[in-house]
Amino acid sequence: MQKIDLLNGRITPTLARLAFPIMGTSLMQMAYNMIDMIWIGRVSADAVAAVGAAGMYLWLAQGLATIPRLGAQVKVAHAIGAGDAPLAARYAQTAFHMGAVLMAFFTAVCLIFHVPLIAFFKLNSAAVTQDAQLYLIVVASGFLFTFCTQIFTGLFTATGNSSIVFCSTAVGLVANMILDPLMIFGFGPFPRMNVAGAALATVLAQAVVSVIFLLAALRESHLFPYVHLFSRSHWQDWRAVAKIGLPVSLQSMFFSSLSMIIARLIAGWGDAAIAAQKVGTQIESISYMTADGFATAVNAFLAQNYGANKPERIRKGYWTAIRLMIVWSIFTTVILIVFPEPLCRIFISEPDVVEIGVSYLRIMGYSQILMSLEITSSGAFQGLGHPVPPAVSGIVGNLLRVPMAIVLSATVLGLDGVWWSISISSILKGIVVFGWFIFTLQRYLSRSRQTQREE
Repeated sequence: MQKIDLLNGRITPTLARLAFPIMGTSLMQMAYNMIDMIWIGRVSADAVAAVGAAGMYLWLAQGLATIPRLGAQVKVAHAIGAGDAPLAARYAQTAFHMGAVLMAFFTAVCLIFHVPLIAFFKLNSAAVTQDAQLYLIVVASGFLFTFCTQIFTGLFTATGNSSIVFCSTAVGLVANMILDPLMIFGFGPFPRMNVAGAALATVLAQAVVSVIFLLAALRESHLFPYVHLFSRSHWQDWRAVAKIGLPVSLQSMFFSSLSMIIARLIAGWGDAAIAAQKVGTQIESISYMTADGFATAVNAFLAQNYGANKPERIRKGYWTAIRLMIVWSIFTTVILIVFPEPLCRIFISEPDVVEIGVSYLRIMGYSQILMSLEITSSGAFQGLGHPVPPAVSGIVGNLLRVPMAIVLSATVLGLDGVWWSISISSILKGIVVFGWFIFTLQRYLSRSRQTQREE
């Protein structure tokens, strides 16, 4: 797999060659989660509710892994753009060391406290609660692979080699497609494990992806040969990586925590409501995971060009990305608003769950364009080494969801009020982050022009 030169050549094809494999990777991750939901949905709506509750902690683990992944991605890209390969290798080494510490901590928390962690959601069924606890134990045992895949993804993206990310995720998807029905329903030597089987299939598929990344790293010649995992990392590198990754991670984990609070509120409408939100979220991920993948590409593109001091290429790259994301988000808006019922029935057949899921998707459909602008602009902020503005906006915007959900759900809207609180906050965040980045970009370009005139 060859890396892409992000510093030279036409911007649109260069950005497309970097972005499309990453967007494809995001779509496969979406398919990965959807396949889980399709098979779990065949077990029961209770099983979907159990996975939905316990899966929140997998989401938290991914948010925690964002610190070394994103921090190293940006700093490695800056170093590569500046032509400093040894510094890039040091940041990569730091990412693995930091990831190991965070992974060990969070794994221990989930394994030791799995009972109170699931009890937080106040699920209505003892069987659902037990399944959720079991799912959490199994996936927590595989957090090593979760962190490895996240860090490898960031590092390969930083070098411009997004193809290996796509290929490894594709193999993981195939592995998950094969393992899910075998382990959930049982076949031949495999016993029927239901929810635990889905968790084990997820862990094994992530292990496969980690191994492929490791093999690719051993063959890569630009970065990984200079990464010495058993050498001591430098405190200043930890600080530099955390400075970029920590604000984004805090935003992600804060979002996950607020989602747990909202999930607890939703539980008041029964386990069917939790199941419907889980299904609806998986369907909606066709929009936000693709936008997130594209934002990752924008991040790497802008970061390398920032390190190489190419402001005009940064400007053109950002607006090219925005135009492409607007087209995509219009498509997803139409899909969610016009075709919600057939989408829901792919995953689950219970009429009460489908009815709630249809309402969720339609309401979420109205926020897709601005949500995509927020995600893409956040990636651009991070690429320039300014992760705080989108993090602040994200935390404040997400925090508004809780009081809005409480107030709106107490009206005639009922459960739909919760969905509207999510959609409205996404619209507000999109307006703020998009506008804030345009202002920041203009200031950066003005300073660059002033510097050039002075030279």
